[in-house]
Amino acid sequence: MNDNYIHKMMAEDILNGEYTRPICTRFPPEPNGYLHIGSLYAIHFSYFAAHKFGGKFNLRFDDTNPLKEDMEFVNAIIEDMKWMGWIDEERIFFGSDYSDFFYDCAVKLIKLGKAYVCDLSQDELRDMRGTLIEAGTNSPYRERTIEENLKLLEEMKAGVYPDGSKTLRAKIDMASPNINMRDPVIYRILHESHYRTGDKWCIYPMYDYAHPLQDAYEGVTHSLCSIEFRNHRPLYEWVLETLEIAEPPRQREFGRMNMTGVVTSKRYLKELVYGKYVSGWDDPRMPTIKGLRRRGYTKEAISDFIHSLGVSKDQSTVDISMLDHCLRKDLKERVPSLMCVLNPIKVTITNYPDDKLEWLAIDNNASNEILGMRQVPFGKHLFIEGDDFMLSPIKGFKRLTLGGEVRLKGAYFIKCNDVRVDEAGNPVELLCTYDVETKSGSGFSGRKVKGTIHWVHATENIKAEIHLFDRLFEDDEIARDKSLSWHEKINPNSHIILNNCLVEKALESAESEDKFQFMRHGYFTIDEVTQKEGYKFYKINRIVPLKSSF
Repeated sequence: MNDNYIHKMMAEDILNGEYTRPICTRFPPEPNGYLHIGSLYAIHFSYFAAHKFGGKFNLRFDDTNPLKEDMEFVNAIIEDMKWMGWIDEERIFFGSDYSDFFYDCAVKLIKLGKAYVCDLSQDELRDMRGTLIEAGTNSPYRERTIEENLKLLEEMKAGVYPDGSKTLRAKIDMASPNINMRDPVIYRILHESHYRTGDKWCIYPMYDYAHPLQDAYEGVTHSLCSIEFRNHRPLYEWVLETLEIAEPPRQREFGRMNMTGVVTSKRYLKELVYGKYVSGWDDPRMPTIKGLRRRGYTKEAISDFIHSLGVSKDQSTVDISMLDHCLRKDLKERVPSLMCVLNPIKVTITNYPDDKLEWLAIDNNASNEILGMRQVPFGKHLFIEGDDFMLSPIKGFKRLTLGGEVRLKGAYFIKCNDVRVDEAGNPVELLCTYDVETKSGSGFSGRKVKGTIHWVHATENIKAEIHLFDRLFEDDEIARDKSLSWHEKINPNSHIILNNCLVEKALESAESEDKFQFMRHGYFTIDEVTQKEGYKFYKINRIVPLKSSF
C-alpha cells in the first residue's frame, strides 16, 4: 500500500514527538472463529503500517467473552498469520491476561465518580437508553455513593450476584447525541468458565471498555479500525482521558472493504460449518484462510490481492474474483505445466510399434525457460480428453474428428480413421494413425492442423481424483435470503468430483500443496497423497480455471 491518510497521520505524530515509544499497531481478533479473507485486509493494513515506520505489530486476542472463545480458534489464527508471514511471534498477547488491570481501572473510575453499579435489567437498560432523536433517561442507581459502588463491585467480583442482575456503567451523559456515550455498560456478570482463566472471574469487561485499556497496556500508539467503530471513538478516548493514560493510543478508522462473491459473516460461516453444509472451516469453498490455502491459493497471491485494494476513508466493494487474477499472475511463470485428462477416451495408434515406449522432451513452462524440460512417455495406447473428440463436429470445432487430424502436444500429428462405440453409440476408442515425420521439434513444415490437444500415456500415468470448485453461492443476494435454507442457497455445482482422471507420470514425486498448471484446465494443487490398492492416489483441487468464468 502506498502512503495514505493514515500513514501521513502517523508520520506527523512521529515528527511532532507525540510518542516516546516506537510506533505500535495491533490486530485484536476475538477467538470465536477462523480468520477469513475479510480479516486479512485489516491485518495487512495494521501490520505493514507498523513496519513502514520501523515499529511493532501486536496480535492480541480479545478474549474477554467466555461464552464464545476456544483455543482451537486461537491456534488456527496464529497458524494462519504465521503462514502469511504477518506476525511477530514474540508479540502475541491475550486480553484475558490484563483482567486485574481492567478491574483496577474500574475501581479508579468509581473513585473518580465516573462509574456506578446499576441494577437495571437488559430490557430496562435498552428502554431507558433513548433513541437517535430522544435523550436517554438516567438510571435510578446513577447517584449511588462511591463507597456503595465499590462494595457492590467487589461483591459482583466475588460471585454474590447472578448473571444479568447488575452491571457496572460508565457515568458520562445520558443526553449525548452519541448513543455509545449514554452511560455504557463496562462490566457484566457471567458465571462462565473462561478457556484460559478458568473460574477466577465471573465479571467480564465489555469490548468498548477493554479495547482502549488493552491498547494502552501494550503500548499501542495507533489503534486502526474499520469505519463501523467511528462512533465508538469518543468512548475510547473518554476511557483513556478519564484514567489519565500518558501518551494515549489513537484510534483511527479506515474504510471497510466489502467483497462480492463470498460470505464473510462469522455467524453465517459458523452455521455452514456446524450445520455440516461444508466439510469444515477448511472446506476449499470457504473464504477462510484455511479454506483458501487448502483450495491452493498462495500467500503471495493473497497478499498481492489485499495490497492492491488500497485504503479509503469510506466503504468500498471489490469482487473476490480479483483474487483469482492475482493467483494466475503469481503462478503463471513459476509452476510447471502438465497434461491431465479429466474425462478419458482411449486412443490406439494402429501404425505405432506395439512394444515401443518413446520419451519426448516437453517444456515445463513455456513462459519460463528456467523450469527446464521433462521427459514424457509416448506409445501405441493413449488417452485424450473426451471433449476433444466429436463424432458429429459442430461448426468451428478445431479438435479431433473422424477423418480429421490434430497435433498431440509435444508429439506427433494423428489422424482418426475409425471409432469404436458402446451400445448407446458413445465413442469409447479412437483408432488413429500417426505421421512419424511430424514429431515436435523436428522442423516439419508441411501441412498444417487447426488444433493441438493434450494426452496421457495409457499405462505410464498417475490416477487422480480431481475436485472442481465454484462459488458456494451463485450470487450474494441468495446468500443473504433468510427465506431460504442453506441447502437451497448453496450452489449445487460448487463442488464437483471427477474420479477417473489421469495425469502424466511427472506428477509422481509431487507432495501436498505442490501446484501445477494442467494444460487447458487451469491451476491445481495437491490436496492429499495416499496409498490406495498398492499405488499412490492423488486428491487434487482445482484452484482456478485459466480464465475467469465471471
